[in-house]
Amino acid sequence: PLLERVRFLSISATNLDEFYTVRVAGLRELKRAGNSMHSYDGLSPAEQLARINADARRLMKVQQAVWNRLKKELEGAGIVLLTRSKLTRKDEDFLSDYFLNRVFPVLSPLAIDPAHPFPFIPNTGFCLALELERGSDKRRLQALLPIPQQISRFVALPGGTRFLPMEELLLLHLGSLFPGYRDTGHCAFRVLRDSDLEVEDEAEDLVREFETALKRRRRGQVIRMKVTVGAPEALRALIMQELGVTADEVVEVRGMVGVADLKELVLDSRRDLQWPPFSPRVPERVQDHDGDMFAAIRQKDMLLHHPYETFDMVIRFLQQAAVDPNVLAIKQ
Repeated sequence: PLLERVRFLSISATNLDEFYTVRVAGLRELKRAGNSMHSYDGLSPAEQLARINADARRLMKVQQAVWNRLKKELEGAGIVLLTRSKLTRKDEDFLSDYFLNRVFPVLSPLAIDPAHPFPFIPNTGFCLALELERGSDKRRLQALLPIPQQISRFVALPGGTRFLPMEELLLLHLGSLFPGYRDTGHCAFRVLRDSDLEVEDEAEDLVREFETALKRRRRGQVIRMKVTVGAPEALRALIMQELGVTADEVVEVRGMVGVADLKELVLDSRRDLQWPPFSPRVPERVQDHDGDMFAAIRQKDMLLHHPYETFDMVIRFLQQAAVDPNVLAIKQ
């Protein structure tokens, strides 16, 4: 079903993210430490990273291609992902109210200059980076607009089957966030941080050791950054420098950044586009004992360990079957 394929695409992106934040992070540390030991497959950490990078980039291209096909199928089923240019006047009125009451209060627009330190972007953090120009004196401004993780990535328009990505909503209302400025260039980016947990087994206090490790993990180094194609060069270079990522750790995305967020489009209102709900079956043996599982186990144990009683039960069943055609056939 269509929405199950959307869900699976989201799961594939989440799994790839987790693979990077743990497995690739560990290999990256080995490489940076100068470790050249070969694993069982005969590859050093550097060689493994090179192969992983190539395969992961191919996989991400496939994910974008699959998403483009699914997006067309979703439109055919009445689930539409809009852009700013496709909004009606009624849509804009609704989005203006939604932005002012639901989104604006939790945003923290940040200038990027020597007077303002670069903010901390958490693991899987999603941001808009902006190049702005003030209308009055042409003053240039670089800014970040982190998108809080507690708000939905897709805004549902009236009707519940048309959606606008959050980054499109923010670009639509830049005037409210940066009064007097206009957008001269922007990009969206998402970061993954090292989440590999290292704990000393021989620590005297394991609770304290885990607390320290978890705090350290939240501030792990950035190991991958995905950025939209066409990002302004100066802005992209500044972000890479501040996050400490190299060119081979940056992935340019021609399409949607944050494929894992597509799970939000799996709508409860469209059960017709999902697998039928699963109805669990209680085994007949348990039903025969009014749901008492232990009684059913005791009976099965008796049948296995008391063959004479089992033989008598089979004889009685066959006698019943001879006079009752509705009795089910015995399965060997």
